[in-house]
Amino acid sequence: MNYLNKIRSQLTSADGVKLALILCTLFIFGIFLAGPLMILFFKAFQDKSGAFVALSNFSKYLTSPNMFSSFWHTMDISLVSMVCSVTLAFITAYALSRRKIPFKGAFQFIARLPMFAPTMLLGMSLIYLFGNKGLLTGLGFAIPLYGRAGIIISETIYCFPVALMILMVAFSSADNRLYEAAEVLGTKPMRKLFTITIPSVRYGLINALFVCFTYSFTDFGAPSVVGGNYNVLATDVYKQVIGQQNFNMGAVLGIIMLLPTVVSFIVDRITSKKQASAISSRSIPYQIRPNKKADFLATAFCVVISLMLIGFFGISLYGSLIKFWPYNLTLTLSNYNFSDIGCANGFNAILQSIKVSILVAIFGTIIAFFDAYLVEKVRPFQKLRKVLYFFSISPNAIPGTVIGLAYILFFNPQWLTIPGTTFEIENVFSFLYNTTAILVCVNIIHYFAVPFITASTSLKRLDKEFELVSDSLNVSFIKTLFRITVPLSLRAILEMAVYFFMNSMVTVSAIVFLCTSSTLMASVVVMSVQGAGRDAQAAAICMILMGINILVRLLYEALEHFMSKKTEAWICR
Repeated sequence: MNYLNKIRSQLTSADGVKLALILCTLFIFGIFLAGPLMILFFKAFQDKSGAFVALSNFSKYLTSPNMFSSFWHTMDISLVSMVCSVTLAFITAYALSRRKIPFKGAFQFIARLPMFAPTMLLGMSLIYLFGNKGLLTGLGFAIPLYGRAGIIISETIYCFPVALMILMVAFSSADNRLYEAAEVLGTKPMRKLFTITIPSVRYGLINALFVCFTYSFTDFGAPSVVGGNYNVLATDVYKQVIGQQNFNMGAVLGIIMLLPTVVSFIVDRITSKKQASAISSRSIPYQIRPNKKADFLATAFCVVISLMLIGFFGISLYGSLIKFWPYNLTLTLSNYNFSDIGCANGFNAILQSIKVSILVAIFGTIIAFFDAYLVEKVRPFQKLRKVLYFFSISPNAIPGTVIGLAYILFFNPQWLTIPGTTFEIENVFSFLYNTTAILVCVNIIHYFAVPFITASTSLKRLDKEFELVSDSLNVSFIKTLFRITVPLSLRAILEMAVYFFMNSMVTVSAIVFLCTSSTLMASVVVMSVQGAGRDAQAAAICMILMGINILVRLLYEALEHFMSKKTEAWICR
């Protein structure tokens, strides 16, 4: 009460508006994040009738060898793919940032290709290459694709561009003075690598390791295509909920999936802060010195990686353009005629994906940027802002499958039972279930953390004097926001919108439980079509989704280049 009275006595009319906005944002997080997760948590301790059963569901899971093995399978593939993807990304980042090689921009763009495609496409490309009738299998390069090996390869490719982006940032913060001192002392290249280079990027390296672990631990798409009988947690949740309608055991698996990702998230936050604090204002940017042999090897490595990625996705493009792999290789566009796909027109599903992604990009960007503004630029209500910050970054630790399951449990019932009682309250938000709106909401929450951090970082770079001067002149903070803050943060806003759009186009895990025949998105159609053995049509849908994402990214980069030129011209006046 004393805290509330103190706040009330110090409030101005503008502060009252700010407080109301913070409380409204917290309410949104309460409904669309905290509420569903609480229902998921309570469901794990209940039986199908809703009776409290303590830890019996967890006991059943832990004592079932077939079910519990999926946890160790998931840990195994996550650890192996983490090491493989970060190793490849480290070498690539070193080559791009520390060696003089041509076409760096092209190499970086090609390295991002896995980010533009649904993860199911990674599995399908492997089938075209290493399946029973695969291209490389026929040449004698056979591998046990369906199971552990296939998932690890898919997850390695999936995580590679994420690790590369993190490590590129880490390498950019090098201090050239250390290397100059090493040169004077006659230090050999390998010794400089282990005594200067790796220690200087250690926080970024740790960050990349844990992020890649989380990505592979929670991925649903690739294991659903090449997993075979090698069960993992993400596919087990799907089987329990969709296959057996066992929501209680699905909730148990959801909580188990949360534990490693939460630990990974905490380590990621700690290392990110330490990496930021490790950058000194006195640091001198790294100066690349030509070395013909090292530059040639670095260029050759980047060329090999690029060709492998182009070939990897090229084989799926080829597979989508032939009649029937591998028996009839006649080129055709018939696979791009989606009118006879399953229960819904494939073109409608693609249009639905575009519609949802645009809505996610618009509303997600607005909410994330405004939320970051409340956290970073509003001076009073420090405790409430800390709570808001916690809610804003916490989606990064929650797997998409868990969020999707939580949304079913929260938004589907017409009445919600208060845990531990027989008292029920009407669920006023149940109208969202089976609508496009719930797909927009779940995607915004699922991918909220990264755009929020992007906006927060951008706002921290702006001078605090803008708000101080506005307050002293009694200028509305809303006017300051739209006339000064938003224009200065336009690049970050565009980056946020592109991130929301691209991920919403290819996501599966968060929406697979929530799509209906009337709201079906293309990425979910891919899963059902591929499961029915129609790989060519599934690959065709993936290529369209990938093409749309590449086009959006290219448009964004062209717009950013145009804005940079305009800014330089304005500065030079």
